Amino acid sequence: MPYPTTQAVSASRVTTSVARNFSEFRTAVSESFVPLHVTSSRPDPFWGRIRSADADEVHVSEVSAAEHVVERTPELIARSDRHYFKLSLQLSGTGLLIQDNREAVLQPGDLAVYDTHRPYSLVFDDDFRTMVVMFPKHLIDLPADVVAQLTAVTMSGKSGVGSIIVPFLAQLVGNLEQLNGATGARLAHSALDLVTTMFANELDIASGPGNAHQALMQRIRAYIDANLASTDLGPTQIAAAHFISTRHLHGLFREQGTTVSSWIRTRRLERCRRDLLNPLYGDRPVAAIAARWGFVDAAHFSRVFKSTYAESPSELRASGRAA
Repeated sequence: MPYPTTQAVSASRVTTSVARNFSEFRTAVSESFVPLHVTSSRPDPFWGRIRSADADEVHVSEVSAAEHVVERTPELIARSDRHYFKLSLQLSGTGLLIQDNREAVLQPGDLAVYDTHRPYSLVFDDDFRTMVVMFPKHLIDLPADVVAQLTAVTMSGKSGVGSIIVPFLAQLVGNLEQLNGATGARLAHSALDLVTTMFANELDIASGPGNAHQALMQRIRAYIDANLASTDLGPTQIAAAHFISTRHLHGLFREQGTTVSSWIRTRRLERCRRDLLNPLYGDRPVAAIAARWGFVDAAHFSRVFKSTYAESPSELRASGRAA
């Protein structure tokens, strides 16, 4: 099923890389995602295509190719300074994802998540087509170590929550041209919100009714998101609302490699970032958006925002308008 011989063409911000041989495909894979080791037992002849679009910090791709194996090795990981999650939705053919001593067999309609900062392998024994969503870990409101419980776990799109979310993702990858400007950013973040819902649902199923610890953390995170605008939001208020001591609260977050204040700040910054990219708030002052999400000091907000995202709030807003 070879594609016509063309190279890296773009239209409406969608980039298409069509490989004329295995060497070109191997290069395209690493350039499209993170550096990867790609091998094939049948490299000649070989066909492959990658269609990609970026919306905000979310990279959405459709990969179609012949048999090959992808490996993220410790050596390649050591060269990276940014950490991503990748979500694969199998569209046709089958795949095998291996990470964290788990194996997920992916049939059409199945989803699986994996972490680019830990070794993984993807094995495709025949022609296939898959959707890949790659995004920085901070874009979803679940701690990385919680998501780690789901790496290389098959999540079905044929029933339950998956049957609602998978069709949306499939429509998204089928319409990459729509991932443009502020509208594209909202679509991409909506997709991640849905994926987060699916992860939370899977974790609920996996934990069963006896895991009160995990259930408490989910309630606390939901409470924080619901009260981000409150300037009183802090350990004392959160602990009191959940009938636990502040010491216990700090211990819960410490177990997940973060602090209460860091988690609140990250969630507030992300809400501000979304609003700054939203044309509906284009006339609203930056300080007003910051205050809406609990930042009372505009100068402090600007410093923290630039430190986190490497650009000021006004620079982000200007880039969103230019998109």
